[in-house]
Amino acid sequence: MAGLLWLSNRKLSSLIEKLNDKSAVIGIIGLGYVGLPLMLRYVEVGYRVIGFDIDAEKVERLTAGESYIKHISAEAISAAVAAGFVATTDFSRAKEADALIICVPTPLNQYREPDLSFVLNTTEALVPYMRAGQVVSLESTTYPGTTDEELKPRIESSGLKVGQDIFLVFSPEREDPGNPDFTTRTIPKVCGGVTAACQQAGLALYGQVIDRVVPLSSTRAAEMTKLLENIHRAVNIGLVNEMKIVADRMGIDIHEVIRAAATKPFGFVPYYPGPGLGGHCIPIDPFYLTWKAREYGLHTRFIELAGEINSGMPEWVVGKVADALNDRCKSIKGSRILVLGIAYKKNVDDMRESPSVELMELLEAKGAKIAYSDPYVPKFPKMREHHFDLDSTPLTAESLAGYDCVVLATNHDNFDYSLILKHAQLIVDTRGVYLEPHANVVKA
Repeated sequence: MAGLLWLSNRKLSSLIEKLNDKSAVIGIIGLGYVGLPLMLRYVEVGYRVIGFDIDAEKVERLTAGESYIKHISAEAISAAVAAGFVATTDFSRAKEADALIICVPTPLNQYREPDLSFVLNTTEALVPYMRAGQVVSLESTTYPGTTDEELKPRIESSGLKVGQDIFLVFSPEREDPGNPDFTTRTIPKVCGGVTAACQQAGLALYGQVIDRVVPLSSTRAAEMTKLLENIHRAVNIGLVNEMKIVADRMGIDIHEVIRAAATKPFGFVPYYPGPGLGGHCIPIDPFYLTWKAREYGLHTRFIELAGEINSGMPEWVVGKVADALNDRCKSIKGSRILVLGIAYKKNVDDMRESPSVELMELLEAKGAKIAYSDPYVPKFPKMREHHFDLDSTPLTAESLAGYDCVVLATNHDNFDYSLILKHAQLIVDTRGVYLEPHANVVKA
């Protein structure tokens, strides 16, 4: 036993030494909105990085020094390639890495239950190439227990012992795409290990690239931390969306109310309503906890109510569009409707779970002739669940005047709101852009 402990400690010490002196090779699996910024940060501080992705087109573009994410420049990718970054679809190269960081999607299935297929398939693809002395970190948001219930037994099926031969941690991503105030380096990062030795390896993995790493007692605590962060937002957005409906029925502008409440210097944090929830985290993550809670005989009514309210927002907006058109003796059927902004939040090109797309589908199903305008999405992309053969419509006085209704769904800063106000026949504003009342603006 003493011999095994000594050997384990030697493996851990050797790994930590490599991570601390930056001679370790970092493998990042999943080169999207989480993996790509993380790659750039590791390269920036001097590590050699291998990036893995199943999308051959992404690999080709990165190898050519191109970027496919708006807020990440081609210059940054080219510099990373020049510094030794390699992108590949060949998972056998995982054996070259001292650290494997998994950054793949964790969506919901059609029954709104966790879909861990990306995480599990990725892990199983890596297991044949894992070796002693590596640290494996899962960054994908998931329910408490995933790391030790799902990843640990798959890794140990290779004969490697977690905590002795190989080290396993959970350290959830905290990215805010398009926000210049926070970067991968400056956002504190939580990290929990399966064992104490795993925790030491995880802290060393992130310690050189993140300003503050927050250790937690377990992977489950780290998994729950990420869920709490996103459920906190989902519940508060659900509250303000419900308040919006009540205020609208009473003839009160909810945005005026929020601005007034935000002047209170304590005890109030402003959240803002919209046409629904978007992004990969907030619309999805709460359901990971509600699903897992049922295993313990618990029904998370508060969380599920917020999800019900938020998921109903696109339908509510469509109702406002119908009423607004009806007041002008028109119906949705046959009307030409322009959706402004199809990214899930302003100033990004990220369309994951965008409520704008659901709005487009609902309006089209009711017979509307749909178009969209988004400076960050020039052509509607191929998506697993949504299909539109559309290009972004340029905003001009003539084009705006030609639509029966303009639905302001995503409030990008570079939209010309004065031009839109002047020439659009009808604007349904879901974001509170137009603070003052206007004859052609309906707030939703």
